[in-house]
Amino acid sequence: MALEKWLSEKDIKKLEALNNPKVIQVVEEFFSLCKPEKGVVIDDSDEDIEYVRKLALDLGEEKPLHLDGHTIHFDSYYDQARDKANTRLLVPAEKKDEYGKHINTIDRDEGLKEILSIMDGCMEGKLAIVRFFCLGPTNSDFSISALQITDSAYVAHSEDILYRTGYEQFKRLKDPNDFFYFIHSAGPLTEKNVTKNIDKRRIYIDLEENRVLSVNNQYAGNSLGLKKLALRLAINKAINEGWLTEHMFISAVIPPKKNRKTYFLGAFPSACGKTSTAMIPGNSIVGDDIAYLRINKDGEVRAVNIESGIFGIIRDVNPRDDPEIFKALTTPGETIFSNVLVKDGKPYWLGMGNDIEVPKKGTNWTSSLLGEWEEGKKDEEGNELKFSHPNARYTIRIEDLENCDEALNNPEGVKVSAIIYGGRDSDTSVPVYESFNWNHGVFIGASVESETTAATLGKAGVRKHQPMANLDFIVVPLGKYLKAHYEFGKKVEDDKRPKIFSTNYFLKDENNRYYDEILDKKIWLLWAESRVHNECGAIETPIGYIPKYEDLVKLFKEVFNVDYSKERYEAEFSIRVDKFLEKLDRIEAIFKEEKMMPEEFFIELNNQRKRLLEAKEKHKTGIISPFTFLN
Repeated sequence: MALEKWLSEKDIKKLEALNNPKVIQVVEEFFSLCKPEKGVVIDDSDEDIEYVRKLALDLGEEKPLHLDGHTIHFDSYYDQARDKANTRLLVPAEKKDEYGKHINTIDRDEGLKEILSIMDGCMEGKLAIVRFFCLGPTNSDFSISALQITDSAYVAHSEDILYRTGYEQFKRLKDPNDFFYFIHSAGPLTEKNVTKNIDKRRIYIDLEENRVLSVNNQYAGNSLGLKKLALRLAINKAINEGWLTEHMFISAVIPPKKNRKTYFLGAFPSACGKTSTAMIPGNSIVGDDIAYLRINKDGEVRAVNIESGIFGIIRDVNPRDDPEIFKALTTPGETIFSNVLVKDGKPYWLGMGNDIEVPKKGTNWTSSLLGEWEEGKKDEEGNELKFSHPNARYTIRIEDLENCDEALNNPEGVKVSAIIYGGRDSDTSVPVYESFNWNHGVFIGASVESETTAATLGKAGVRKHQPMANLDFIVVPLGKYLKAHYEFGKKVEDDKRPKIFSTNYFLKDENNRYYDEILDKKIWLLWAESRVHNECGAIETPIGYIPKYEDLVKLFKEVFNVDYSKERYEAEFSIRVDKFLEKLDRIEAIFKEEKMMPEEFFIELNNQRKRLLEAKEKHKTGIISPFTFLN
């Protein structure tokens, strides 16, 4: 074994104890390529995990804050979000045309040659950390083992919070080659301890080897292999094996005065209310980001959260709208803040509450390039710099939340009763509606649209197509991805198939004001939950089933003691036929260009268009009141 050059005898024994030749081969290959000064192997022990936490502080990648266990990490000024342009799928040249326009591909041979050249010596002078994790609960049909090699203690520490330890899980692998692996290097660092060679930032996904190679970045969406990078690998694995990997939260909806839990999954594009929906007060949370879905021996759809923590957008987390998260962020405990403002050891972020006075100067995400921040400071283009980045983040354990669901680590997962698809839509869709059936629901999910936000690099405020809120992470042809959803539904009996709903929290009036308050989403979920249990009726419309006015009146009164007016109901739940028809035209134009599209999708699209046109002809208007459909 050539690893004696980098590893102690104790660390080599840790690797040998796994009895896994492929693990040894991967470590040897990338130590030889990346050329770290030395390496360390971390197992599941408390001692090893504490070593990683301390290392992040000792290396200056994190700094302590005023509350015990809280730390701050800053990414480079130019590394504040997922880098779509430099995140590419390695595809053999002969298959490139199969993947459609939505996947950023590069010839596999060309891409490997490029990134391996960039990674040559990228860890010089640094410590390479070898980690083992499990995606999903351990000892489960859902479990996927993952190996991470990184030169960032911040990355390694973050993954300790976000994922379950997996060293012992590796010993239980039935197939020693069946694991994902991720190689990451922040690359050479500046004197401010941030990545220097941003122009050589690359994140390349290799499906043939079930691996991701990532270099010259620190932002977690680019560097934490087990998060969105592993999501891509798992989507490919799931589709080829007959299950689903989705960009979805898992939450238990708990209606007042009823002794039951109903588990919902929800897919929302980034910054569209996904975490806040998963964290609605009164409900409990299993996960806020990624779910694996399988059908068990009893024919039920079950799901697990692949993570055990949350890497969430901190903007607008405040005690009124997100009380559980806010409490966790202001209580001692293991928490990493990133790219917020820090002054006197205290973190400050956008929208944290009107009662909190933000300092006029301090250290923030701009400091690594432009020096300390102060109010009124501008960037090179003359734009005023915010004190906290709009995509600033927090990293916490779900178990630290008071509303953590007891099923978080259940190896059998939870029974899925409903799935929600949501996006940003200011002028078309109603706050909530139910699909007619599974195939219609898949069509709804495939048709999600959203405005771009600061969570991805590029211009904000542009409406984008976001099928299943998963477009950025789909690594198979879009038609193949949708076909997998239709096929999955066929395997489930009618009475066990989850209901599918659409939500939209962003509908605006003619004065550009939102109809919904932030917590009104609780009402829409409670209505959907009552539909799962057949406790209320609905109005059939061309787009699906919408709530009856009297049911919403009752819910608003019981939950918030608010009188829900007929005027607001009519404004929110009128069917904007012309706007829906415009959306169908956009969606059809996109999917007509995709290959391998399932016939079911276009059947649903044509049926929806037909229903809308017939309703418009019948009622002689492009906006139809919900009360009209009662006649």
